[in-house]
Amino acid sequence: MYCQDKGSVASKSKEGSVTMREKKGGALSRVQKLKKRLSHSFGRLSISKEEADDVATREHQLPYNGYSEEFLDRLEPNGNIPTDKDRRYEWAGVGEHERVHRQLSVSSDSKLLDVDIREEARVVLRNRRPPRPKSEVFLGPDPPPRRAKRFSAFGGDSPFGKSDAYIKLEQLGEGSYATVFKGYSNLTNQVVALKEIRLQEEEGAPFTAIREASLLKELKHSNIVTLHDIVHTRETLTFVFEFVHTDLSQYMERHGSGGGGLDPRNVRLFLFQLLRGLAYCHRRRVLHRDVKPQNLLISEIGELKLADFGLARAKSVPSHTYSHEVVTLWYRPPDVLLGSTEYSTSLDMWGVGCIFVEMLTGLPTFPGVRDTYDQLDKIFRVLGTPTEDSWPGVTHLRGYQAHKLAFYPLQKLGLSFPRLYDVPEGDNMASALLQLNPDDRIGADDALRHPYFATLPPKLYELPDEVSIFSVEGCHLFTESRHSALKT
Repeated sequence: MYCQDKGSVASKSKEGSVTMREKKGGALSRVQKLKKRLSHSFGRLSISKEEADDVATREHQLPYNGYSEEFLDRLEPNGNIPTDKDRRYEWAGVGEHERVHRQLSVSSDSKLLDVDIREEARVVLRNRRPPRPKSEVFLGPDPPPRRAKRFSAFGGDSPFGKSDAYIKLEQLGEGSYATVFKGYSNLTNQVVALKEIRLQEEEGAPFTAIREASLLKELKHSNIVTLHDIVHTRETLTFVFEFVHTDLSQYMERHGSGGGGLDPRNVRLFLFQLLRGLAYCHRRRVLHRDVKPQNLLISEIGELKLADFGLARAKSVPSHTYSHEVVTLWYRPPDVLLGSTEYSTSLDMWGVGCIFVEMLTGLPTFPGVRDTYDQLDKIFRVLGTPTEDSWPGVTHLRGYQAHKLAFYPLQKLGLSFPRLYDVPEGDNMASALLQLNPDDRIGADDALRHPYFATLPPKLYELPDEVSIFSVEGCHLFTESRHSALKT
């Protein structure tokens, strides 16, 4: 309730509350403004109808915010209440049964407030949480068009990254984490390979898939498989690769099995392309780390392409029945088998040497069948058991346990694989690649300049990275035959 003051008229409503009207034509005094500000801040008190009559009889004694109207009208010039006239309102007389309501909304008399009070009311009643400012992108005169959600890893507004852009055909292979399908692209109207990785709800995308995607997006070379697109859905992550109809493992099964080997001219072309692709990767400090025939794709015209950069278990084409772990052992270098973790590009070069000998002979170079030490035994039986003299520091590797290793004398590689002598510089090339000490292994760039490739056209060394060697006149895949190993 409000108190009546000088220059104002007080009236009672039907409910018993008291309202105040501002005196027409006259400016509000300082005290009146103060009372109205207090009224606006604390609201209007209304009491039960039973006390309305009693309130009227002692209206002149009712306090305002703890002080009576009489004292408010007799403020000292400094605004303080005289100490000798300080009489506080006694609340002890108000029973608990009496209803006292606190009105939290602005009173109906707010229209009588002056401009300053209305300004304060607008500040008090503003939203607690103002709207967030819009990004600079949306500050133009017209809102930008709504963009559809997409999952392409290549960015931009393009039709890529959508699952309906590709049609699944027959299944090509299946691994522990992924399945590879032959597919058709509605965007380019060509056959593609769809490597579909199943996502685990708790684990998300495998780190191997993330590694493979990040690497292949940056590696653009004619001897590295091309990643066309990535399609991400809730259940799967699909890599869209160029389609290559077979791999080197299957190619050797069809044309070089039984100890016949491949045509040496084709071996030279395959090895050159393999080294060309690895040299490109190594210059960019990228290690493949899983060089083996199953990861080398062969096109119909003989192009060789490195694939499976993430050590993923799915194959781009159907492969051998050997398990992933056993097959990888065959192409793993002895320093890694002995526990070394300080390997570099020499890791890939050992695998290249194993593949080179296998292409010429038609048989795996070091086919371990049981475990790591069986694999080491196959290697040392051919190349000799290393010592501190031939390989400084080898005995300090954590996997070097003399009681588990048999001692074999050092010997030349050609003694175990006589067909290396049938090819000019074949034994020298294989020996440069298959060095037990990783520091002695030849690098990819140096291997490309080896005399073994002297018969290839010089223009091959001038080709841009993304141009195939088969664009050079005189380079073509030769027809394989049963006696191909005798050809030069």
